[in-house]
Amino acid sequence: MNRPAPAPSPPALPASLAANPKLSSWLKFSSTGQVAISPGKVEIGQGIVTALAQIAADELDVDLSRVTMIRASTAVSPNEGVTSGSLSIQQSGRALRHACAEVRQIFLQQAAERLGVGIDALHIEDGTISGPGNVRTSYWELADEVSLDRDATPGVTPKIATSRTLAGHSVQRIDIPDKVLGRPRFIHDRALAGMLHGRVLRPERARAKLRVLNEDGARAVAGLVAIVRHGSFAGVVAETEHGAETALNALRKSAIWSAGEPLPDENDLANFLKAQPSESTVIGKKTAAAPGAVARTIRRQYTRPYIAHASIAPSCAMAQWDGDRVHVWTHSQGVYLLRADLALVLKLPVENITVEHLEGAGCYGHNAADDVALDAVLLAKSAGRRPVRVQWSRQGEMSDAPFGAAMAIEIEADLDARGEIVDWRHSIWSNGHAARPGRAAQPALLAAFELEKPFPRMVATNPPQANGGGGDRNSIPLYDFPSWHIESHRLTTMPIRTSALRTLGGQGNVFAIESILDEIATERGEDAVAFRLRHLRDDRAKDVIRAAATRARWKPDKQPGIGHGVGFGRYKNTGAYCAAIAEIESAEEISVRKLTLAVDVGEAINPDGVINQIEGGAIQATSWVLKERMRFDRERITSTSWTEYPILRFSEVPDVEVEIIQRPDMDPVGAGEAAHGPVTAAIANAVFDALGVRVRDLPITRDRIIAAMELS
Repeated sequence: MNRPAPAPSPPALPASLAANPKLSSWLKFSSTGQVAISPGKVEIGQGIVTALAQIAADELDVDLSRVTMIRASTAVSPNEGVTSGSLSIQQSGRALRHACAEVRQIFLQQAAERLGVGIDALHIEDGTISGPGNVRTSYWELADEVSLDRDATPGVTPKIATSRTLAGHSVQRIDIPDKVLGRPRFIHDRALAGMLHGRVLRPERARAKLRVLNEDGARAVAGLVAIVRHGSFAGVVAETEHGAETALNALRKSAIWSAGEPLPDENDLANFLKAQPSESTVIGKKTAAAPGAVARTIRRQYTRPYIAHASIAPSCAMAQWDGDRVHVWTHSQGVYLLRADLALVLKLPVENITVEHLEGAGCYGHNAADDVALDAVLLAKSAGRRPVRVQWSRQGEMSDAPFGAAMAIEIEADLDARGEIVDWRHSIWSNGHAARPGRAAQPALLAAFELEKPFPRMVATNPPQANGGGGDRNSIPLYDFPSWHIESHRLTTMPIRTSALRTLGGQGNVFAIESILDEIATERGEDAVAFRLRHLRDDRAKDVIRAAATRARWKPDKQPGIGHGVGFGRYKNTGAYCAAIAEIESAEEISVRKLTLAVDVGEAINPDGVINQIEGGAIQATSWVLKERMRFDRERITSTSWTEYPILRFSEVPDVEVEIIQRPDMDPVGAGEAAHGPVTAAIANAVFDALGVRVRDLPITRDRIIAAMELS
């Protein structure tokens, strides 16, 4: 008996649109010939407002110049959570494409009724709707007749890729002119009427508590408005920044703190991580149909240190109270999530809190943007109805903001008599990689831990594998090994505050996987590119490796002191594919001369924007690999300036070439975090190619190379 085929699943709205179905929350037409687009994702330098504007303009058939992008605000914007994980195009882009496609149909229907023609006879060009006999109207003329205060409906079909005129083409980024011309786009440059300035006092020793505070010196400072103290939280408000700094310095001299809590041994992080209590999870398991005979086992350990976000400008926020309501301006990546935590601390309904996004000068991840917002809110309580601006110092940014978690990764590869991989075991020890606001019953903001009745300090967790994972991100191999066992050990103690840093655990895991694969290929005498291609089934993965290798002319003749290496990864194993070829030079220090990358993000909405993101990620990864390492002794963080925490200088930036494999028929994915793992691995493998020594501990400094040589 033939069973009937199961009924097809009913069409569903994109996730962000399903969570925020009201069409009017996404777009509005004005009588001036503009369309306001209001995504819930924020601009943090990734060019997302430009790509989203292209998507909207394409679906609506309007010129890009007519699109006004509205900054995210809890007062008006859809709640799209946090801008992270390279998901803005996947989430906000899909929602906008669907919403705009439906709105286009709604207006066409209204125009057909007004003009008395069939809807199929109408055409839209730059917002003007025209039909036979030169009849015409426009979005702007119909705006008052069409209400968008209605929910989106499933089943709407956006344009096919070949009908889009903007997607797939590079256009000038919307945010760049203000930045080039020095107009006040960043929060640091904004000034509100009657604005005061605040600064917060914090200890040098980790988690020390404020015992004694003499306020006399600070109260003598001209222009002082208020001194605020609430348990171990203390700060000042003054008429000028200079006055606030002077008063803060006076408070600092008088403050007496407790001893604080000990930090780990910086030079023995791997053993520290492995010795801590942890929560263990099996991330992936695969069993071979016919286990191969094991001739020998290679065991290797790889580490990365704690890494600072090292934002170019310290975090900044403004807050203004009006009775029991407060308005906050911030560069947080999640305005709604921050609002939720502020409500917990202030014991206010969320409706009393408005959080509005303004761009900040540099961050991909959870830096101090949310912390400084609560600082500003607490200090502004003492300022009546005047706004208070709080900016952290460089020292504060480098010592008190969350860090990217240190990682220790062990890989064991069982090889048969021919040197082929027959089994694979991958173990990770790391703090959790996520402690953002708004995701727990307790707040995740620094000042909340310092109040007279402090909230408990949050211990960082890992996102579930379905969302890409955390410390375990990219730990499951993409290669076709017969069997594997992947295990993650998340620390349940956190002496150093960790949270989301760009790629989470993806950089460390790709570095480890691609390094040991390179080692196995070398031992076999097999070309590193050919070895990877032989173990891959995914054609898109093979294509990016081939494209990068071809463009880099892999592999050139050997030259003294010059090395070449390859690295590959697919971000989260579900996102963008990226392959990198590194060319390095070994002299007094390692320098990266050239990086050649190929990337596949599906449909590249703005190819130049994709290239920007891959270039930026490649350069940041180079800085991580060669230089970045948070330094500390047993009492305090010591890398609190650019001297102790160096980053890549402009003179050290490699030449970067990026090739996009454009796939307009495939859904777009984000590019922001695709390059870090492959570039890290490619540089490390190039160092081996140049020097014949494997450095398995990041960063790859002169001292680390010497230590690796002594062990080899």
